[in-house]
Amino acid sequence: MAIRADIIEKKRILIVDDNIDYASRLRDYLSSNEYQVLVECEGTAAMARIRDEKPDLVLIETDMKGDSGLTICKLSRKDFKGGIILLSHRFDELDQVLGLDMGADDYISRNVSPRLILARCQAILRHTDRMNGTHQHSDDRLEFGNLMIDNNMREAWLDRQPIDLTSAEFDLLWLLASHAGEVLTREQIFSQLRGIEYDGQDRSVDVRVSRIRPKVGDDPIHPRRIKTVRSKGYLFVRDVR
Repeated sequence: MAIRADIIEKKRILIVDDNIDYASRLRDYLSSNEYQVLVECEGTAAMARIRDEKPDLVLIETDMKGDSGLTICKLSRKDFKGGIILLSHRFDELDQVLGLDMGADDYISRNVSPRLILARCQAILRHTDRMNGTHQHSDDRLEFGNLMIDNNMREAWLDRQPIDLTSAEFDLLWLLASHAGEVLTREQIFSQLRGIEYDGQDRSVDVRVSRIRPKVGDDPIHPRRIKTVRSKGYLFVRDVR
């Protein structure tokens, strides 16, 4: 029996932006591509809706009045496991690094076309679907000395203490750890985690590696667990002595 297209549950996207005209145009475009799109223009209300309604993806304007988009992202990320994309007029490297540091999955310019924003949304949602799938086999738990990583529970522990990781940080840690002893290029990492081709400029992988290292007990200056392989990528070392 065929499933009617009109009863298939649509992915829910929440746009957090106090520019109503821009948010409305973006809502209409995303809605025309089969998403259920909601708009919230006030920061405190947005954080409450993210917490209570748990949309599949949130698009947040960084330069909102009152609570900034970065603040909304950081505070929401403590409990929210869905995708977060920051939209900003500012697009220099420092702003991108800061946005990713706050827990965002992507950081893009407000000036790009709605079509590109749609493509980024689709990539994040595909990735979230893969990461939130059910896992039942023993390979979903990895142990490296005092470090344990469980992909079924999406949690990690160091010396039996839980590690505070964002969803994106966990995804990267799991990818590296599940390929322990193998050098993964930035292109491979970016493609696997984001579902789109690496452009050679995005620093999100490097930022997240730098944040993960101290959390897993690695030395940020002279890392032994997650090593940078010059001109290639990253190597997760299986046995650190």
